[in-house]
Order: sequence, then C-alpha cells, then structure tokens
Amino acid sequence: MDVDLRARFLEGMSRAATFVAVATTDGEAGRYGVTISSLTSVSADGDQPSLLACIHQLSPAAPAILKNRAFCANLLQEDQQDVSDLFAGRIGAGEHAARFDRAAWVPSPLGQPMIDGATAAFECRVATSLLWETHHIIVGRVTSVRLSESPAALLYGQRTYRRAVRLPPGN
Repeated sequence: MDVDLRARFLEGMSRAATFVAVATTDGEAGRYGVTISSLTSVSADGDQPSLLACIHQLSPAAPAILKNRAFCANLLQEDQQDVSDLFAGRIGAGEHAARFDRAAWVPSPLGQPMIDGATAAFECRVATSLLWETHHIIVGRVTSVRLSESPAALLYGQRTYRRAVRLPPGN
C-alpha cells in the first residue's frame, strides 16, 4: 500500500467528526463491548429499521457479535468519554467481560447490554455481515430503541472528543 496515501487518508478522515458508540453483545460467545466510530443508519423503512457497524477483525467483540447473532449499539452521551475510553481499552481494560463491572448497564429485551446514560441504544439482531479486508461490516435489524432524556451525543474528530454546538443563524 502507498504509505503516503494511507497517511493522507487517515488525516482526511480525522477531520470528519462522528458520534461515538459502544457495540455490546452477550450470549453463547460471551459478553463483549468495543468502542466504535463507524456506525450509521442503513434504512428506517422495510420490515425493520437497520443500521451498519464496522468492527476491526482483531477485536474479540466482532466474532462474539457474529456468534451471538445480536448486539446493542449504544450511542454515547457527551459526558461519557470515560465509557468510551473503557471500551476502547484505554483505561484499566483487563478482560472484556470485566469492563461491564466498571460501567452501569441493563440487559435489553434480547439480553444485550444497554449502557446507562447512552443518548440512544439500538438493540439489533444480526442480519448480515461481510469481512472487508481488516473490518467486519455488520448490518443489524433494529428490534428496540431506548432514548435518554439528553439528546447530546459524544463526538470524535481531529483525534479528540468533541461536543456539538449550535451555530447562530446565517453562519
């Protein structure tokens, strides 16, 4: 691969602020969670709404989600940087299941971990997946959504956490 192209790609993508989510799963393959910044809506129409999550193939959460056939995409609230760091393995990570001892959560109707305080939690059944080079692209059919009182999502851009601010009209 062209090293310069990769570096310019990474720099360019770092300039795109995106929301931060933690994908969690529980079931036969165990309880896992991982911080992700690649989560997007696929469609609100069809039999059920659907979303897409990309997870690195080396993350133990990816094969667990695929084996458990279910996950929860927890869209973090703007004051949950510590939760993001915990599930990214940046602070006192230890074993994946132990991370859940350090974060408040409740089981969803499907038994998937819903993180307390998340601005939105989307419980999903895995519909399809594809391994593309280094990442699993997982499409989930949304079975339930839990919304918090605060709609303010944690953002990540330019290699740091951010929060959205309302711009004055005309700017």
